Amino acid sequence: MAKTENREMRITRTFKAPVELLWEVWTDPAHIINWWGPNGFTTTIHKMDFKEEGEWNLTLHAPNGTNYPNKSIYKEIVLLKKIVFEHFNPHFFTTVLFESKGDETQVDWTMVFDNAEILETVVKVHKVDEGLKQNVEKLGEYLLGLLSKSED
Repeated sequence: MAKTENREMRITRTFKAPVELLWEVWTDPAHIINWWGPNGFTTTIHKMDFKEEGEWNLTLHAPNGTNYPNKSIYKEIVLLKKIVFEHFNPHFFTTVLFESKGDETQVDWTMVFDNAEILETVVKVHKVDEGLKQNVEKLGEYLLGLLSKSED
């Protein structure tokens, strides 16, 4: 297998939430629109056919009014364990691994680009590295909100 370190972006985080809830917020468009994207962005999901070879089309709306259409195809889905999708323009593969640790879930989110130059460009132009961190922080905040509602 080819080494990908020079063309991948990866973040791992453990959330104080069961794996079933993490899976739900990753696979249900009604949840994703509440946390997907960097700070200040909103998301419109046009299609989310959550099955292998299913299409996921969304638009990220930047605070300055710029729209960023996104198209992905789901490549592998393992219930409560793994989601892999291929993103187009720029082209990369995302793998999200879910590991249940009792009342907590570790999420390992990796994006692998075609080459190091594309990764470098998306980091410089779109600050994808910072956006990924913000996305994970928003996911954590959203989960806290859901969990506090369920305790009421």
